[in-house]
Amino acid sequence: MKPEITSERQAFYRVLDGRDLAPLWEAMATLVTPEPKSACVAASWQYEGVRPLLLEAGALITAEEAERRVLVLENPGIRGRSQITNSLYAGLQLILPGEVAPAHRHAAAALRFIVEGEGAYTAVDGERVTMHPGDFVITPSWTWHDHGNVGTEPVVWLDGLDVPIVNLFDTSFAERSTKISQPANCAEDVAASRYGSNMLPLEYEVHGGNSPLFAYRYAPARAALERLARSGQVSPVHGTKLQYANPATGGYPMPTIGAFLQLLPAGFNGDDYRSTDATVFNVVEGDGFSMIGQQRFDWQARDVFVVPSWVPVSHHAKSESVLFSFSDRPAQKALGLWRELV
Repeated sequence: MKPEITSERQAFYRVLDGRDLAPLWEAMATLVTPEPKSACVAASWQYEGVRPLLLEAGALITAEEAERRVLVLENPGIRGRSQITNSLYAGLQLILPGEVAPAHRHAAAALRFIVEGEGAYTAVDGERVTMHPGDFVITPSWTWHDHGNVGTEPVVWLDGLDVPIVNLFDTSFAERSTKISQPANCAEDVAASRYGSNMLPLEYEVHGGNSPLFAYRYAPARAALERLARSGQVSPVHGTKLQYANPATGGYPMPTIGAFLQLLPAGFNGDDYRSTDATVFNVVEGDGFSMIGQQRFDWQARDVFVVPSWVPVSHHAKSESVLFSFSDRPAQKALGLWRELV
């Protein structure tokens, strides 16, 4: 029950305001809610509509001028904040043949999910990996990274960063390298040999919460989902779903961002579920729709959509479909806040 506002109370509140004070009882209902109430809303971005705008951006500004040529996916409920959820940033980045996105580093951790094109690479702390559609690549906090395209076609990927979390704590730092790209300090994709075969270097010791494997290939992940689905391991809610893991700890690839891949059989009609981690989805294969609250969002390959915190969602596949997704679930779990209702 909200307290009655009398003239005496209003006068008292004006005195409080003049001294940078405020009455908690007037704000309690909005500060401590019985359930999550996010300003973010469900939204989707159809790739066939965004792609021409990305290419137009490519004609208007170079990758070096922009530093990162990205169209930010802004949640319609919080426009102007460069956020897709209250805790995450997302954007579609374009790199054209022959371009290099200059080396820099920042406190925010990042992921890349390759949407279109062949011939691009990313380099993290001197190790380079060539990226292919469907690959999931991480850039841990405060690691030097640059991107280049040595191929003949445009390459586009989905960026996901924990910038809002970093800024919440006022801990943003960034530095640009004096060199456009990093010199390679090892053979390409050597991390896959060290960490990607269910083995670790001799006497390996864990340092920090980031995965030492920073490129997760789509082909083996897709094959694993298909084998599990054929064996009957299909959830009525998620289809067949796996999470990307840190091979050294079994935990998430980064402390603040978790990533997932799921296979929905043709004709799949998923049950509702809700979770506290607002989630960004990218359609890798197939077509279908998702019911987010009372709204229907149709999707096809390469589209992006977002599900706000604690809003019911169900997925429905017309053809066999694969969805990539990411969220702040690791951070919520570390703080004891994460919940899911199925």
